[in-house]
Amino acid sequence: MSKRQLPEGHLDPNAPLVLSTHDLGRRPGTMRTLQRTVPAPADLGIAVIGVPEGSDLELDLRMEAVMEGVLVSGTVRGTAVGECVRCLTEVTEPVEVTLQELFAYPGKTPVEVADDEDEIREVAPGELVDLEPAVRDAIVLDLPFQPECDGPCQQDYEIGVSEPAPVSEEPADPRWSALQSLLHSSDDSPSGTREKS
Repeated sequence: MSKRQLPEGHLDPNAPLVLSTHDLGRRPGTMRTLQRTVPAPADLGIAVIGVPEGSDLELDLRMEAVMEGVLVSGTVRGTAVGECVRCLTEVTEPVEVTLQELFAYPGKTPVEVADDEDEIREVAPGELVDLEPAVRDAIVLDLPFQPECDGPCQQDYEIGVSEPAPVSEEPADPRWSALQSLLHSSDDSPSGTREKS
């Protein structure tokens, strides 16, 4: 679906992750909750695993007007699909991330974050906020970089780690036998140290 042309800085109010804050009225302390299921945007993941485009994302959010802007907090849930790094079989992982994002009113960037290197997101014209960048950041950081399945390859790996192959002991060099006997005799002494005469 192609996006319609909008003036620069304006958001499409029909985009799944664009939320209206108009009913908050820029009155600090005004709050509302929002529960919504939306389709996941494209490229929501990394090379080996991600949330498929169009699959369900469940939003459970609270939007609160504060002095500097609108604080959006809550959880986003979905399902990521990828490949096991050991056997390349399909892996599905439940995803649940926590969001807490401040969208500043234009010209009211909080002093404590004004010099922060992170991008400061703003409330766009029409009292709209775009949650997609915040959702993308939270989900991508939460995904496993090396997804693994629960199948035979994982069981074989765990067995290999927990039960290392026995190492055959080579016969000791007879030239070291005198030193080994001293070592064993000191270990057998009650104090573990030699007595001073």
